[in-house]
Amino acid sequence: MTEVGKSRKTTIYDLAELSGVSASAVSAILNGNWKKRRISAKLAERVTRIAQEQGYAVNRQASLLRSSRSKIIGMIVPKYDNRYFGSIVETFEMMARERGLFPIITCTRRDPALELEAARTMLSWQVDWMIATGATDPDKITELCAQAGVPTLNLDLPGTLAPSVISDNYAGAKELTRRILRNSEKRYGEKRPLVFVGGRGSDHNTRERLRGFRDAHQDAGLTLAEDHLLACGYAPQKAELALRTFFSEPRADIGGLFVNSTISLEGVVRWLTQAGYRDGNQPPMGCFDWDPFVTLLGHDIEMVRQDVPAMLAAVFEIIDAGQAPVQQREIPPIFVT
Repeated sequence: MTEVGKSRKTTIYDLAELSGVSASAVSAILNGNWKKRRISAKLAERVTRIAQEQGYAVNRQASLLRSSRSKIIGMIVPKYDNRYFGSIVETFEMMARERGLFPIITCTRRDPALELEAARTMLSWQVDWMIATGATDPDKITELCAQAGVPTLNLDLPGTLAPSVISDNYAGAKELTRRILRNSEKRYGEKRPLVFVGGRGSDHNTRERLRGFRDAHQDAGLTLAEDHLLACGYAPQKAELALRTFFSEPRADIGGLFVNSTISLEGVVRWLTQAGYRDGNQPPMGCFDWDPFVTLLGHDIEMVRQDVPAMLAAVFEIIDAGQAPVQQREIPPIFVT
């Protein structure tokens, strides 16, 4: 084999001449499409080796010929600017790199179209696993990945076609509600029902938290009106508007607020400020999420911190094992007062 001159950049035509195959075959091999062209693995390996020897900038997919695994792992997340999802991303990256895996992460803003687009792009890089975090329709992602032979795992929100790792939303919400009710009774000297704010009634986590919220009221002997359930979405402005509407008339019977996430809590805090509920006037509250700065809001605030390290440990336990049955693993949350 004669080495091409190094005074110019090596082209696929140089590689075709050195390997004795057509330029189109070389292109297919270097782009990872050699199987579709029915090119043998032996020839693909030889062309790839020649390309590397000549210093050709080999497409990432072509390098996968030397291994049955890419050691790339993909994750989609709904948001970055949230402590919970930010913690998931950071922990995921750390644990992936500890295993010699290269993590690819992208934010899809709870947009189903963006989720599928991101999954397709990651599949083009031949990821070994796809982690769908807080996906709006995880089963569609699983179906898409299954066509490419790539296993998937759902985190935060469950699916029905792949293993899922989530927080124990029901038990966490029931205990959080119980704690807010206890603080409310201490404040007002009587039991009063709470208001649930934020989240979407259509997603699993909110449904389970609402179930725990209702059951805690029932255990306390309190009647809970349906208009106390403000599952208005996660956006701060929606939480603010929902509370402004709910309290447009005096509500002396309300014992406090159950806020479904720190995202919704932003809107709740704006409403509290505008309505004059500050310092001692601030109602007893709880949030199914955690942020250390919330303690600056005042007293009687309970928080649930989702156990991200334990959740990611369960995720990588499944990945390390290579396979797992389609089941749901619930991780108990941590309570922070």
